[in-house]
Amino acid sequence: MKSFRVVPQIHMLESVAEFAKEFQLRKQDLILTNQYIYEPYFGELSLECEVIYQENFGQGEPSDDMVDAICAEIQNSPSRIIAIGGGTIIDIAKVLALKNLSPLINLYDGITKIEKEKELVIVPTTCGTGSEVTNVAVFSLHAKGTKKGLADDQLYAHHAVLIPELLKGLPFKVFMTSSVDALIHAVESTLSPKSNDMTRLLGYKAIEIILNGYKDIVKNGEDARFPLLGQFLLASNYAGIAFGNAGCAAVHALSYPIGSTFHVPHGKSNYSVFTNVLRAYIKQKRDGEIAVFIQYLAKILKCEESKALAELETILNQLLPKKPLHEYGMKESQISEFTESVIENQQRLLANNFVFLDYDHLKEIYQEAF
Repeated sequence: MKSFRVVPQIHMLESVAEFAKEFQLRKQDLILTNQYIYEPYFGELSLECEVIYQENFGQGEPSDDMVDAICAEIQNSPSRIIAIGGGTIIDIAKVLALKNLSPLINLYDGITKIEKEKELVIVPTTCGTGSEVTNVAVFSLHAKGTKKGLADDQLYAHHAVLIPELLKGLPFKVFMTSSVDALIHAVESTLSPKSNDMTRLLGYKAIEIILNGYKDIVKNGEDARFPLLGQFLLASNYAGIAFGNAGCAAVHALSYPIGSTFHVPHGKSNYSVFTNVLRAYIKQKRDGEIAVFIQYLAKILKCEESKALAELETILNQLLPKKPLHEYGMKESQISEFTESVIENQQRLLANNFVFLDYDHLKEIYQEAF
């Protein structure tokens, strides 16, 4: 069997008060979070930690500018970085735990050695990124006009802490964009040539949990998600472990220019090309793991295998309506430009495709999603 590992120690706790007590949050800690998360959940705990609110340094997905500005703001020399938030918070915290991280662009250019200096504790507040258990940090590099992932074992957290209580405040749209991202992580890692028995076990279980949850929400309404938050958080974690070992692929590669250029939430930009990529795979190869996946999907959705992808889209569109790319502002002339950018910048992800997709295949996916 191919190699498999889980690096962070994973904790499942009931409340933020239990977290603060178990981890003995103290003055030497730096908490990176959002004010709307910190005040209602941690405000009454009177912690002595230095607290930085990410939104004071820019909106949207993480960027090199954001990291450099946060570095300049840190008052103390923390021994531990505590990330409490979604994907933006988590990715920034991963590099904050490194030595000599500013300017950030030097890490991506290989000028600065990637070397961990501080203990890193990650507490996700969405059910999508799975980033608490991966060694990847993705940034919009404004200095280069692109979006790129940095993958290195020095980016792993020491501890990943799952607290379902923190998901209760998620607006439904954010819950959906994050959980769709987790679903795509699970699917891409399952179909990856780097997958193995362990990653597929976790990936398929995450798919099952998320889709059964979606079916319940379609039937009973948005509030039906609340009793399921712990399960969705686990599914996101399972998918994170799976793609941390087997990788993500073309869906993420194609979505990066969309998210970076038009500031589309990560889950939405992924979903905009998700089923198009699956159909591109099937056009080239119908057997192997894609056949197993379609059979599994049909069983969960209780439909014929030939209708599985269409049924998946039907359920997802009821919860997170899919927009064509032109509605985000994309021009037809950008199809070729984005395709070239993916070929040039996303080979790390394209290497994990179920089948090889060349320039024409990738361009066709954009055209179909346009």
